[in-house]
Amino acid sequence: MSARRSPSIWLKAAASRPAAGRVRAPSLGRIALERAPAYVAARGGAATRPALRLRRNRGRLVARLATGQNIGATGSQSVAMAPDGTDSAPITSRDQLIAWIEGGARPPERFRIGTEHEKFPFYRIDRSPVPYDGLPLRGKGGIRALLEGMQKALGWAPVNDRAHIIGLFDATSGAGISLEPGGQFELSGAPFDTIHQTKAEFDRHFSGLAAVAAPLGIGFLSLGMSPKWRLGEIPLMPKQRYAIMAKYMPKVGSRGLEMMFRTCTVQANLDFSSEADMVKKLRVSLALQPVATALFANSPFTEGKLNGFLSARSEAWRHTDADRTGLLPFAFEQGMSFERYVDYAISVPMYFVKRGDIYHDVAGADFRDLLEGRLAQLPGEQATLGDWANHLSTIFPEVRLKRYLEMRGADAGPRPFLPAFPAFFTGLLYEPSSLDAAWDIVKTWSAEAREKLRADVPRLGLAATIHGRRLREVAAEALNIARTGLLKRNRREARGFDETVFLDPLDAVLAEASEAERLIKKFKTQWAGRIEPAFEECVY
Repeated sequence: MSARRSPSIWLKAAASRPAAGRVRAPSLGRIALERAPAYVAARGGAATRPALRLRRNRGRLVARLATGQNIGATGSQSVAMAPDGTDSAPITSRDQLIAWIEGGARPPERFRIGTEHEKFPFYRIDRSPVPYDGLPLRGKGGIRALLEGMQKALGWAPVNDRAHIIGLFDATSGAGISLEPGGQFELSGAPFDTIHQTKAEFDRHFSGLAAVAAPLGIGFLSLGMSPKWRLGEIPLMPKQRYAIMAKYMPKVGSRGLEMMFRTCTVQANLDFSSEADMVKKLRVSLALQPVATALFANSPFTEGKLNGFLSARSEAWRHTDADRTGLLPFAFEQGMSFERYVDYAISVPMYFVKRGDIYHDVAGADFRDLLEGRLAQLPGEQATLGDWANHLSTIFPEVRLKRYLEMRGADAGPRPFLPAFPAFFTGLLYEPSSLDAAWDIVKTWSAEAREKLRADVPRLGLAATIHGRRLREVAAEALNIARTGLLKRNRREARGFDETVFLDPLDAVLAEASEAERLIKKFKTQWAGRIEPAFEECVY
């Protein structure tokens, strides 16, 4: 049943909130959220979560909980891998939106590391992309067969969009498998205490995937952009939200469809302990995302040719949709807070509203209209917490704030680079002295300099400059700070190795060349201008 209310409730609540930009003293106790264990494990995903109730306490809003509300569930099965939310609790004030994000705060001893990575499936026999249903006339299974095979092998629950299986979920760990628009196969990893555990998860995933994919004749590329196929050759996965996005993208940017269908990334999800901690981590990680883009650059090919970039994936994002991408310059302004991010997120145009199994196309609509019950496409329909979770998932800055911080600046790459990405940012952000040192690097950078760096890095990589300093020097300093942070964490595996071993690929990039530069050299020499060797050498 649809939730409805009078628009005056929202307007009254908005009018009574503190002025935008006002700095509020951070406190872990201010929003007291005790989440169910499965919900904690899923990082804001879909386990049965206590419903949020709000009351005033000495003039301030305090979150109270009541059991029984389910977020992001598909039928009786909860979905933890950043699913499309179905929490029907109505939103009656902006304070609920702030509290939802702030509820992700946790003490440092409970910080976890989540890693996601995507990869392009292809048929080994002819190096063609893999459709959802395969090629039945040729006897080739497709993405559906991959998911069904992984479901059987892992015992994970299916996630469906109408009649189509479009993902898997592990209720025990909170991990999941999902599909990007062009069939990019994504592992949304469980939240772990160490990078060693993340690496072990990768090993299990690739081993299980190889066993399922090999009989289907399917391989996986380890590149940040598909190297050969024309855009029209890449199939669209049967997810309603992607059909809406594909229709909308050409209206707001020149390369949004390339981003959707041609790119792959590795991402790291990291925690914050308070509003002040979130702000500092957000600023440091936003400023240093171009450094990560340069270190992990791995997308120099498009349609069988060199495309003129080291990270064409990053360049595509620059021309996708200015309303929902970028380096968030407001995050560096005085007064940055959870509330300020909510103000930003509310202003980002919507894609869809999900009711039941249907995704209603409202692309370009104003979320504030949904909050006020006057959305033209769904008149009288009221915003729910599920709508808020879904809306946040359609915002794509270089670092995204949800109930954790999501680092989004890197190309996908060879297996050693996958744990290197969370290791880099874990070392920078999780040790307080390293976070301070990283902030010292970037705190004097102007907004204009940060934007210029982001524009230069896709083409120049580590040869870019900021404030007259070579980015290679900045990257070396940042890498040393990350290494120090990991050493202080002192998380060791059974053989005694600490987490600094995962930074070795980045040391090699600084000493020699990025993956993109290495591949460009090969393309011009050993590969003799042919892209086919990429399907043998750039694979998992």
